[in-house]
Amino acid sequence: MPGAWPAEQVRAAEQQVLAGLPAGALMARAARAVAVEAVTMLGFSYGAKVLLLVGSGDNGGDALFAGAELARRGVRVRAVLAQPDRAHQAGLAALRAAGGRVVELAGAGAADLIVDGLVGIGARGRLRAPLLALIEHADSSHAPVLAVDLPSGVDPDTGVAEGPAITATVTVCMGALKPGLLVAEGRRRAGRIRLVPLGLAPSLPPATIWQLDEAEVATALRRPEPSDDKYTRGVVGIAAGSAAYPGAAQLCVGAARLAGVGAVRYAGHAAAEVVRRWPEVMATSTVSGAGRVQAWVVGPGLGSGPQARESVRLILATELPALVDADGLNLIANDPRLRALLVNRSAATVLSPHDREFERLFGPVGEDRIGAARRAAAELGVTVLLKGYATVVAAPAGYCYLNPTGVPALAT
Repeated sequence: MPGAWPAEQVRAAEQQVLAGLPAGALMARAARAVAVEAVTMLGFSYGAKVLLLVGSGDNGGDALFAGAELARRGVRVRAVLAQPDRAHQAGLAALRAAGGRVVELAGAGAADLIVDGLVGIGARGRLRAPLLALIEHADSSHAPVLAVDLPSGVDPDTGVAEGPAITATVTVCMGALKPGLLVAEGRRRAGRIRLVPLGLAPSLPPATIWQLDEAEVATALRRPEPSDDKYTRGVVGIAAGSAAYPGAAQLCVGAARLAGVGAVRYAGHAAAEVVRRWPEVMATSTVSGAGRVQAWVVGPGLGSGPQARESVRLILATELPALVDADGLNLIANDPRLRALLVNRSAATVLSPHDREFERLFGPVGEDRIGAARRAAAELGVTVLLKGYATVVAAPAGYCYLNPTGVPALAT
């Protein structure tokens, strides 16, 4: 499960590594990785046309040195310098010595591949001229784009793009994953991410942000054993659905069955519809009559009436793990007594809001989704699963997991 580090920590690790290496060694590693990925994306080298968009920082140097290596392989490399007087001089000399050319944007012509080396992890906020014209050129081109470290215009920590930003086909991420590549707009802009470690691992602090992957999640699910019965495999209680929203109950029960639990007990107004769809489910109309349960899911389609509130109260008053969603969250947001029960729970508790539900409970999400989820988790002492295009899962202790497998359609 790969970790991700804020830009400040990555830059500090880079400085430690640089102190123990010959001058230019780290940039040479980065440039080599960019060149290799460029050839992979092109599918060939000799005669290919590559356009470098070059900024004034180390990312610009990486792009120039990568361009020099590509030129030595027979690639026709042209570079447009955003600020010619601030370009990386050693990289520029290497490009020219290898046969690459510096051109104006108007004379850049068509390219088989564009390399985005405009800004790196030190940039913040909306990009300004002369970068904007270069970004517009990249986005209007039909050529694939390779971003060096992160797409220019994307915040490395939050993934926010305050203005125009590069949309990359592939991002060669240097040294360590940045959270902004995994959430918000950054996730869409980054394209496929290729991580190049560069030897930073010993200099990085322990990660508190991780990207979830399928293999890691699969290890958390215990497989049934021959000695298991329905109680050792777990009994989940579902308090969801109502006369108006019976489908919510059916969906919750169906999901619980597919998750591999031993048995499902349903408590609510949609018992008839649930049993008709899932005849093996044990159903009752109230939480108090549900019987033996080892964990609860409460809220989807529950409504806002007195019985819905009582269901949430009874579940939060238990010492059983509970996941609260949808109407359950809205009821807590509107009732300080339910919120107090939530704060005082010793059992594992998960809240799974989308942005508007989060706002009712904690205030606006803002631009920093990871920071918002972490603050909410610490405030109530619960795990917060902030749903979205990339879901953020934050624990009270500050640990955070990012699930990048979502698609925009999940918003429905």
